[in-house]
Amino acid sequence: MQLRYLETGARPAAFNMGLDEAVLDEVAAGRSQPTLRLYAWKPWAVSLGYFQGLNDEVDREACSASGVDVVRRVTGGGAVFHAAELTYSIVVPESHPLAAGSILDSYRSICGGLVLGLSSLGIPAEFAPLNDVVAGGKKLSGNAQTRKKGCLLQHGTVLLDVDVDQMFALLKVPNEKLKGKLIADVKARVSSVSAMLGRPFGYDEAVATFRPAFASAFGAELAPGQPTEAEQAGAERLAAEKFGTLAWTAKR
Repeated sequence: MQLRYLETGARPAAFNMGLDEAVLDEVAAGRSQPTLRLYAWKPWAVSLGYFQGLNDEVDREACSASGVDVVRRVTGGGAVFHAAELTYSIVVPESHPLAAGSILDSYRSICGGLVLGLSSLGIPAEFAPLNDVVAGGKKLSGNAQTRKKGCLLQHGTVLLDVDVDQMFALLKVPNEKLKGKLIADVKARVSSVSAMLGRPFGYDEAVATFRPAFASAFGAELAPGQPTEAEQAGAERLAAEKFGTLAWTAKR
């Protein structure tokens, strides 16, 4: 198995989501190989799940004041605060071995790269259905996928560090009176690689860890590349006309 490998560094939220979709378009058209991408977010961002209501989930004024982007994903799931993390996306045709079986099967197969990477660091990680990776009962990774145009797109995070208080300063909660309890609950259920290792673990080290882990877990050769001209142009267009617009972000 061969996958094209892209490492695109830290980019704005609208571009990141635009490039994921542009790669999907090109893979679906047969013009690009199945692709694994590693990336980060600059500035930090909150991404909404496709079905979530913007004003129900996000404190837009707090995000604006903090210089935090807000974007809507094409995948479902909950709101995610993207800060000190490694993010991956993978796009393969639905006929690809990584997309085989049920949705749960594909989550398990793809998240195997995360489990192997964490395990290589001495962190006893495991896949937790439907779409999380945990260690010691604490969540280190959340993942989401969609299937469209005959392809699977899955993206997810590895928490390199986490600030739950900052996250809740940007997200809304159903009942402000219960906010303190919610924060305590999340602190008890979520951790990070840095916390597990007892030392700082940054993006560059994460790329060096998880790139070979994905390759090994998938039994794949990763062929380094760059986004094609069509993908770059598509990402910029989608960032400007879709993911960077209030019409898209506030569609629900």
